[in-house]
Amino acid sequence: MATSKKARTALADAAEKNRPLVEDIRHLGRILGDVIREQEGKDAFELIEKVRQLSVAFRLKSDAQAGRSLDRLLKNLSGDQTVSVIRAFSYFSHLANIAEDRHFVRRRNHHERQGHVQEGSLAMTLRRLADADVRAADIAQTLAHAHISPVLTAHPTEVQRKSILDAERAIAELVEQRDALHLEAERSDNETLMRARVTQLWQTRMLRTAKLTVSDEIENALSYYHATFLRQIPRLYRDIEVALPGHQVASFFRMGNWIGGDRDGNPFVNADTLRMALSRQSETALRFYLTEVHELGAELSVSFTLASVTPAMLLLASISPDHNAHREDEPYRRALIGIYARLAASLQALTGTEALRHAVAPQNAYASADEFLADLRVIEESLNTHHAKALTAPRLLPLMRAVQVFGFHLATVDLRQSSDKHEAVLAELLQVARLHADYSGLDEAERRVLLMGLLNDARPLRVRAAHYSELAVSEIAIFEAAVDMLKRYGRSAIRHCIISHTEDVSDLLEVMVLLKEVGLLRGTLSGVDDDKNDAAACSDLIVSPLFETIADLRHAEPIMRALYALPGIAAMLQRSGSEQDVMLGYSDSNKDGGSFTSSWELYRAEVALVALFSELKRDFGITLRLFHGRGGTVGRGGGPSYQAILAQPPGTVNGQMRLTEQGEVIASKYANPEIGRRNLETLVAATLEATLLHPTQNAPKGFLEAAAALSDASFAAYRKLVYETPGFTDYFFSATPIREIAELNIGSRPASRKATRAIEDLRAIPWGFSWGQCRVALPGWCGFGSAVEAFLGTDKQRRDVQLKLLQRMHKQWPFFRTLLSNLDMVIAKSDLAIAARYVELVEDKKLGQRIFKLIQAEWQRTNTALSLITGDTHRLASNPSLARSIEHRFPYLDPLNHLQVELMRRYRKSHPDDPGLERMKRGIHISINGVAAGLRNTG
Repeated sequence: MATSKKARTALADAAEKNRPLVEDIRHLGRILGDVIREQEGKDAFELIEKVRQLSVAFRLKSDAQAGRSLDRLLKNLSGDQTVSVIRAFSYFSHLANIAEDRHFVRRRNHHERQGHVQEGSLAMTLRRLADADVRAADIAQTLAHAHISPVLTAHPTEVQRKSILDAERAIAELVEQRDALHLEAERSDNETLMRARVTQLWQTRMLRTAKLTVSDEIENALSYYHATFLRQIPRLYRDIEVALPGHQVASFFRMGNWIGGDRDGNPFVNADTLRMALSRQSETALRFYLTEVHELGAELSVSFTLASVTPAMLLLASISPDHNAHREDEPYRRALIGIYARLAASLQALTGTEALRHAVAPQNAYASADEFLADLRVIEESLNTHHAKALTAPRLLPLMRAVQVFGFHLATVDLRQSSDKHEAVLAELLQVARLHADYSGLDEAERRVLLMGLLNDARPLRVRAAHYSELAVSEIAIFEAAVDMLKRYGRSAIRHCIISHTEDVSDLLEVMVLLKEVGLLRGTLSGVDDDKNDAAACSDLIVSPLFETIADLRHAEPIMRALYALPGIAAMLQRSGSEQDVMLGYSDSNKDGGSFTSSWELYRAEVALVALFSELKRDFGITLRLFHGRGGTVGRGGGPSYQAILAQPPGTVNGQMRLTEQGEVIASKYANPEIGRRNLETLVAATLEATLLHPTQNAPKGFLEAAAALSDASFAAYRKLVYETPGFTDYFFSATPIREIAELNIGSRPASRKATRAIEDLRAIPWGFSWGQCRVALPGWCGFGSAVEAFLGTDKQRRDVQLKLLQRMHKQWPFFRTLLSNLDMVIAKSDLAIAARYVELVEDKKLGQRIFKLIQAEWQRTNTALSLITGDTHRLASNPSLARSIEHRFPYLDPLNHLQVELMRRYRKSHPDDPGLERMKRGIHISINGVAAGLRNTG
């Protein structure tokens, strides 16, 4: 009886906590319903409402009759009705996301008011550090040497249009404002504005009419700087400074960007897009600074007749072009008018654009962001010295921190290209120069000898007036553009040259030779030139390997060890900053070997690399920084960042953390400024914990051996299903919307590397996206169930021992616990009843049923394994908030899947001249958008 009462109390508490969320969802749903009734008519509204009621009854009440009625209703909809229903449920998913985001912030604020700290927050981390007797000075020292960098990418599953995102941001602001309104008139005005924005949303085209360009992707990424990064990152620094009083907090946080520089598999990225990306980034930063300086001028109306100023401040004011008599006694305003004029000149010089407000008079541009920062420091020092420190906090200090973080370049743009492209360019240069006719025919040892010879030769490879292929011209041009960009925007504008598909040492040496060709790498490895002068090699860019397949991950440490064993390489790195970035790819390793094996091989590679670089740090002072190429879904290395960072092997973080923020989840993480700051805070908190609290010893030998055994069995099971099952490729291309996704205008990058149907050639991103759409999410869990079954065996006594070992691993080993937590989430989000509908699309019915039964069996094995190890029979038992979220949203998501299947069936049977073809395609694509929004992660 007591347990029952306790359970009822817990349910009542949960219901009370979620009451504002439920109210927001109902409020937004009611407004959407009103808009649909007004825009589409009463019949359309009643149809949508009937679909909603049947879906809720089928999902939440297990009403089989409702399920059959829903199926009949959806199959008999006309083309126009189908699109209308899909749009309604898609937009409801978007609005529900807004409500959930607001509730997340609401609950966090509630906890802070109560003095409670939440897991993953900076406050919780600082409390744990204090409990462990870590001093504030040690934390500040760690941050002084730290480097934390989220890197924004654009990928083929980024389905949101900027127009939709802008409308949703406006709705989110109105939902937030509504919490603080108590007068009926105010709430009425708020609802009027909200109704207008929902109407705007309904009348705004959800889909793009043309394929996204690189320019579009650049603009989309910049919108998050306006919305979140430019203001929230300085605010995060302020929070850290408040928590560490009396200690200088270094600017350890840096934003990164791939958009405009990532040409791996994207023929539309070239030297022009690199120039465009950095020009637009610089313009975004400078326009923000101009606005802040203008506002600062309005605020700092201090008169020197009432308050003194420093001599340096008087000098800064005296050289201002402002001679207005009304401001003669206002030195700060005069100085800021001069600063504004110089910033405006910088904007014109760096981007060719004009400031919105004209400068009082032309001035010289700033030579660098540091020069601009020095002027701001003069103002800060004067205010602090003369009893006006209070005036620095609201705007001046955040602006100064922004300049330290963003400079005049905003974000560091990475260059990335596939190793085979570098090889082809180098082979051509050697052939034209008559140095070697068939470089590609050389073995690895021969390549290394040749490349080391080139790196010790100061002479260029290119022959004047020679004709080179389009590939060679384009690749050399992007490196030449990088030279110009570094001169224009500073050293931080471009720092990394990433080599996809790194398979051996020569892949790294080839890039070094190409960098030398344009002057990004100067000197020779031997340290002398042809005239015996000192010419020690130094590189402007960090040449970073990307290890992505299972085989590549296994070879990561031997490749890096062999590289640093070559004469002159370590010395060159020392002269170039003593930093070595190594990127680890989660997506391709997952597609290659399944999620468990991918995670395990990444773990092993990290341990091996840390051991190697411990030696290199001792001998040469070279620091390793791991760059994690994580996706949005678990099938691509996704999952909560906080847990993922803490699950890293001991010694791998060490204050250094670069990770990709993939295009498909950037909106959910950073469109809302408060949630954006929370996600940024989480990265800092986890990095500090992993660095200062993480155990220095590796996991027990028994744990490591068990993980290795599980990985081997999981790899075999995954490969057997995906790559060795006859007909699996045909099943995948029929029972998922991969064909339709390839046609959707959602990214500038092609969905496949080659024009084939081979899974090996398919990009990992649309691979994961397709499985998510049909609610199987296979890449996130496949293989684990079979692995556990094999590990436990059939002997009861052995089974009990092995199970207890896995249970200990779950309780004591963060790596294993996080891995299982992610599996738990993926299984919870999958739905094989919905997935079964997609099997109907496979023309060969026997093939469809045969393979789906294999998928079902593996899913069930994985579900059972999770229950055995964790002790939880219900998925997400340890994450009730996500469980409730899924419970609320899935009844509204199910109709989208049902309709997607129906439209795909019609579309695939249609003829090219069918008059309803475009409408069918539009409906499918809107459903893809809606399902992605409902699942809150895509590829």
